[in-house]
Amino acid sequence: MDEQEPVQVVELRISYRYATTHPWVVQAIGGFLSAYFMEHPGFRVQRHIEELESGTHLWICEVPPSMKVLRLLKRLKEDIPPCDAQQIATDLPARPRYLIDCLEPPAES
Repeated sequence: MDEQEPVQVVELRISYRYATTHPWVVQAIGGFLSAYFMEHPGFRVQRHIEELESGTHLWICEVPPSMKVLRLLKRLKEDIPPCDAQQIATDLPARPRYLIDCLEPPAES
């Protein structure tokens, strides 16, 4: 058996605002990540947590080094209501964090 390649651990979050605006997305994202696990060896969801203080949902995922998280987010965005998905700035060596939130309305001129 080959030695396993090192994995990166990333956090995928959805904001409280997005989860309450589209209540079904929590289950949809869980299903999407389960299907992604079947398609991409090495990808795995370690845990799903609902943070009671903030109301956000958080998935902690193991991602193989050859996999691009932004590609995963792009595919996910095709299956859920319009959203803004962005990487959240963190101090190293904290794991990368990505947030899915409602689109901001365009600024009025």
